[in-house]
Amino acid sequence: MPILSDAERLAAEHLADSASSWSIGTYGVLAEFAREAGEPCARDDLQAVTARGAIRLEAGVGVAALAYEVLSAQPALWHHGVLFTLPEGESGLPARGAITELGPDRDAIRAGDRAAVLFDLGLGSPAFAFCVRTAAPALASTLRRAAGAPLLAAGRELASALVAASPHRVAFSRFARIEVYQPIAPEGGATPTGPHTHLLPRLLRPQQSHSANIRLPAGAVPGLTLYPPHPAKDEAGVPKPFSHAEHAAFQSLFGRFADPEARAAKAAVITAIERGEPPDRKPATRIARQAARIALRQLRLAGSGGPTLEAWERALEPPAARVAA
Repeated sequence: MPILSDAERLAAEHLADSASSWSIGTYGVLAEFAREAGEPCARDDLQAVTARGAIRLEAGVGVAALAYEVLSAQPALWHHGVLFTLPEGESGLPARGAITELGPDRDAIRAGDRAAVLFDLGLGSPAFAFCVRTAAPALASTLRRAAGAPLLAAGRELASALVAASPHRVAFSRFARIEVYQPIAPEGGATPTGPHTHLLPRLLRPQQSHSANIRLPAGAVPGLTLYPPHPAKDEAGVPKPFSHAEHAAFQSLFGRFADPEARAAKAAVITAIERGEPPDRKPATRIARQAARIALRQLRLAGSGGPTLEAWERALEPPAARVAA
């Protein structure tokens, strides 16, 4: 077992926790791995395999961690996660813009899948590849006929064949690989719980690697996202009773791995409210304002109140968020 960096240790710790989930991808295309508490799982420090999907991490690739919080469209809530990033010069994969046969998937997580053929769907991202894997001759033939064409130009025949056959989907970056074994949801059907994929052509933006509301260090490229348990909403995004333990756990991560400006802005607002100071000086930048608003939402849901918090909410939060609080 190699010696792990702080970021790699963080990932390994959460790989052991069934309450955490993961994704590789970006707008319009995503592979996600999650498992239930008690679900049979073959696991070591760097991988986890269930009957529904698998994830594997690669040690020693120079990965860094960035904990983030961003405002949610749901009033009074926010999103959080941890991006694992690599330096731009070390993160790149061939940015294939057309469907490409890659041959037998020798890097498959399960030994029994390594003879099946991997096809890159050619979405054009330099940060990750999104592929399908099949041992079915008919589907392989269909994919070979489409090879060399962009996915969106390949037509309904391929799209229908992929949904009908539900091959394994494989997404990988330099740091991680996620494999999804569950069926593809039919058009209009419900997305399965646990490991699953999304491929939504109308939303596809493969060159935009992450939300513009998250500021990465210069030259950093995301290769994996971790979603620790959220204190105020469940896995489906439905609000739940506030969990002080889950909040404290993520704030510990935020203190170690967050953007320094966001961390300082949150601390300043919390300190000001604890001292009873009015919002005379509002945060000056977009990053700081977002962090301050999230701090207010967290204080409110954690049970804080009083005129000082209300004054800060009036100063920084829109009316809809104040009503929800």
